[in-house]
Amino acid sequence: MSANVVEQAFREHRARVLASLVGRLHDFELAEDALQEAFALALERWPRDGSPRDPAAWLYTVARRRAIDRLRHQRTAESKLEELRAPVASESPPDPIPDTLAELGDERLALLFTCCHPALAPEARVALTLQAVGGLTGAEIARAFLVPDATMSQRLVRAKRKIRDAAISFELPGDTALPDRLDAVLSVIYLIFNEGYAATAGADLVRTELCAEAVRLGKLLATLMPDQPEVLGLLALMLFHDSRRGTRTGPEGELILLSDQDRSRWDGAEISEGVRVLNHALRLQRPGRYQVEASIAALHASSSSAEEVDWSQIAALYEQLLVFVPSPVVALNRAVAVAETGRLDEALSLVDEIDGLERYHLLHAVRADFLRRLGRHVEAREEYARALELTRNPAERDFIARRLDELPAGSAGPPT
Repeated sequence: MSANVVEQAFREHRARVLASLVGRLHDFELAEDALQEAFALALERWPRDGSPRDPAAWLYTVARRRAIDRLRHQRTAESKLEELRAPVASESPPDPIPDTLAELGDERLALLFTCCHPALAPEARVALTLQAVGGLTGAEIARAFLVPDATMSQRLVRAKRKIRDAAISFELPGDTALPDRLDAVLSVIYLIFNEGYAATAGADLVRTELCAEAVRLGKLLATLMPDQPEVLGLLALMLFHDSRRGTRTGPEGELILLSDQDRSRWDGAEISEGVRVLNHALRLQRPGRYQVEASIAALHASSSSAEEVDWSQIAALYEQLLVFVPSPVVALNRAVAVAETGRLDEALSLVDEIDGLERYHLLHAVRADFLRRLGRHVEAREEYARALELTRNPAERDFIARRLDELPAGSAGPPT
């Protein structure tokens, strides 16, 4: 038997075993260190003796014993040690790992809510969720967000110690606190997806591993909270977007607009799953932002061609979305939808009314596009130049530069 069996156990069981350990130890670093030692022992024993019948239970038991050994040497941990030694009436043998996700649901869900606690900085929530719940290493997270390994390591350590020092509870929030805390969890998962879907920096527009991880987390949360319509709405939204991920860039990594994408290459299975999940959410009759966004994405996904997209309905949905999320970015998307109905002058007026996005490259790119379509090429050139100045992603920069080059000759701005 090779080390591949241990590697497989790491991929399949690390997150769920860590959730159980953290829930019992109330200490991220201790739980991680103990589990790391358990995996090291598995690498030594499993190839020689054969893998256990229940790898997760074996890893949990060994890690728990290693944690107890560490605590024996800490005078200040005496009360925690007694708690660990205390038998649990419903467990036989001690501390078994449940076999199904449903049985382990509360601990896994509690860990997710802990990682997304509002006391932590947003970037720390994202990193901690990817590591503790997603199972990514610190180095993998650092590469995904283009920061040095040391920076990400420090970020993770600070987050874990803040949880420990602030005595943040490793329990699910009560009914009164659940909506606000759930919003934080959904925001973290969506941030992970968006960074993968339209990277803010780096050579690639799309980072497949982050998109896949966000969808996986969304499915986990939907499994654990099947009657929360916004959880289902977010999952449906990500599925619709993810279904066309492979068509957003060309062979050379160039950006391809939604209207120009090859819809025959969209993932039909993901679209069907998204429709099913969204319909379930809508039947619960508790509308929210993610359900509205998913409904917009569904209209795109269900249209066989760009010409068949119902832009009037999309514009109406964006107006509804503004009620839930009165943000300038949503207002910008609404203006784009209005423009696609043929009301370009109205759309340009809507963009000009938006405040707070002066340094957002897409605002200038959208305004430039409207001006180009209206034949106001000098102004369009100025807006494209501003968008190019603010854009960090190479694929987007190349696209905007092409738009600039495509403007009619003689449309240059005034000399500077």
